[in-house]
Amino acid sequence: MNKVSLEIIGLTYSESSTGAYVLILGDKNSQRRLPIVIGSAEAESIAVGIEKHKNGRPHTHDLFIRFAHEFGIEIMEVVINRFRDGVYYAMLVCKQGDDLTMVDARPSDAIAIAVRKGCEIYAYESVMEEAGIIMEDMDKEKPDENEESTINKGVTKTSLDLLDLETLEDLLQEAIDNEDYQKAAQIRDEINRRK
Repeated sequence: MNKVSLEIIGLTYSESSTGAYVLILGDKNSQRRLPIVIGSAEAESIAVGIEKHKNGRPHTHDLFIRFAHEFGIEIMEVVINRFRDGVYYAMLVCKQGDDLTMVDARPSDAIAIAVRKGCEIYAYESVMEEAGIIMEDMDKEKPDENEESTINKGVTKTSLDLLDLETLEDLLQEAIDNEDYQKAAQIRDEINRRK
């Protein structure tokens, strides 16, 4: 089955589902997008994974990766393999020795693992044909060109909304230590907004 290589384009609050977020995946070779509604916990985990933030204690997706590593399981890729009744399905392609295994997963969990491992994210062409949309169809959701809104280009207002205060304070200190004052200012503003 043909696979389409995807990248994370953005992560925004869902206007139609309370407490949910929309993860937007983009076809690397075209203007097609795959919007997936995910929960806030999964959105936070994906944002933390993209930011490469290290927590004192491992989160569930970090634990999964450590578990796989300890048992010699390599996570090769994530494939979004089905779209049925408005629900996406995915699988983790894992290798242990010479054995290749497909593990069923929710796309949000699989992608949270993929961003931590740096492995490729794919969707079957059939999924893209059925659920994908062309970028021109997303004009209403298109961000203002002056506004940073994609999380794969660094800390943004959208990704900061997902993080708790403790994580924001850790990120602020990290940004200051790295002399990334623009990033520090964004994080400081988000912390002040919540207080």
